[in-house]
Parts: sequence; C-alpha cells; structure tokens
Amino acid sequence: MSVYMSLRVKADADKLEQYAKDNPEVLKGITDNAKSVGCIHHTFAAENGDVVVMDEWESQEAFEKFFNGNEDVAKVMQDMGVQSEPEIHFYRPLDTGDQF
Repeated sequence: MSVYMSLRVKADADKLEQYAKDNPEVLKGITDNAKSVGCIHHTFAAENGDVVVMDEWESQEAFEKFFNGNEDVAKVMQDMGVQSEPEIHFYRPLDTGDQF
C-alpha cells in the first residue's frame, strides 16, 4: 500500500516558482529520479511563509531512499532560501470508498 508524505519548510514560495522557471532541467532531473524510485504523485503548495510538498510514494522507505543524501534536492532547498529543517510526516491512505 502506498503512503502520503508531506514535507513543510519555511521558504519563499515566489523564489521557488522563479527557481523552477529558471532551472526546469534541474527539477525535471529530480522528478525523473523520484519517479524511478517510487514517487507516484507530487505537488508543491504554499501557505503563510511555508512551502509544502505533498507526495504519494510506494512506501516510506522509497521516499527516504530518494530524499536522504540527495544533493540535488539539498541544492534546490539552499538556492530557494529554505529557513528551517524539513518537517516530514507520513500518512496511510484510508479506504472510505469516496476517493477521486
């Protein structure tokens, strides 16, 4: 069964969006790597000075294998001015019959 993962950091969302526009090849490389090790869905969001990543992964272990020690992710986080350690949470999907 897959898991949902949220990662929250203090960061400037506008800076991330500009970084993405200026460096699409970097983000594509990270995306391709994430998919190859088990990422099913991925998106960014922002709220009140926080940037949030919301993903679905094949397993918690797959995310940890991807994230831990990933120099490309660390560089993007540094370049976009992340001001806090990532707050990471994992959730198990619930089977309620009303998913879409």
